[in-house]
Amino acid sequence: MNKTIYKIEGMHCPSCASMIELDLEDAGITAKCSYAKGALEIEGDHDKKNVVEVVKKSGYSLS
Repeated sequence: MNKTIYKIEGMHCPSCASMIELDLEDAGITAKCSYAKGALEIEGDHDKKNVVEVVKKSGYSLS
């Protein structure tokens, strides 16, 4: 299974990472977000456009 890692900008604490994970889960995307690494890790196929939209609505951005 392939793994995609995105850099996330705008997180201020570990709770931010948890919130992103929960918002993505609500959208049907299983992901791991790390505040320490500033990264979002998604395994398997997914729609990047959908990920960007969910992360943006949460108040963060992908780079």
